Amino acid sequence: MQNQESKTPIKAMILAAGRGNRLRPITDTTPKPLVPLCGKPLIEYHIEKLAATGINEIVINHAWLGHKIEQALGDGSHWGVKLSYSPEPEGGLETAGGIINALELLGDKPFLVINGDVFCEMPFDGLIKKAQQLSDGKETTCLGHLMLVPSPEHNAKGDFGLDSEGLVQQQGEYTFAGLSVLHPKLFAGMEVDFIRLAPILRQAMQQGLISGELQEGLWSDIGTIERLQQTEAKVC
Repeated sequence: MQNQESKTPIKAMILAAGRGNRLRPITDTTPKPLVPLCGKPLIEYHIEKLAATGINEIVINHAWLGHKIEQALGDGSHWGVKLSYSPEPEGGLETAGGIINALELLGDKPFLVINGDVFCEMPFDGLIKKAQQLSDGKETTCLGHLMLVPSPEHNAKGDFGLDSEGLVQQQGEYTFAGLSVLHPKLFAGMEVDFIRLAPILRQAMQQGLISGELQEGLWSDIGTIERLQQTEAKVC
């Protein structure tokens, strides 16, 4: 339980406000993070893993069918964690907007951010260690740390690159896994609005403020029914 032994408790945010149009008709009545993978809602895999690594405060944003997410997960006591919710207006606030909207719940220390619609078998220990280093002031020139994976067929061009010093580059062959550590300072001066995260990250990359690491474990973006089925074939 690395995080429980740390000086600064680390919080996490699970992004769960997406509509999930490409997973329709499932998402007409079920919010995307509650779509079952091998009989278990996607978001529960993340909660279980966070709890197992010592994270005990988790913020979840929601928009589409958000009440169902709160009903299904409750206060988090089932997993031994505290769940807080950050509701958004219909249509959501996009990734960065949702994070900015939840900053009061997340505090002024670096936190983990996890996309609620991805599945991964890779551990979160590296992200927690990075968040702790940033919290303790051991790294003062980093505002974010991204987990990257080899690009799947549906994103063959990739999102970002990674240089020899571990800094993420704006273009490259790797795909952002939707797993990261972000510092609240990354959003300094920004008001709550419909804002995407990628442009903010790219601007910070220009200044060498975003580091990253490559992970090779099983990872899947559950963005379509076909990908859901392909992932189940590997996991179930």
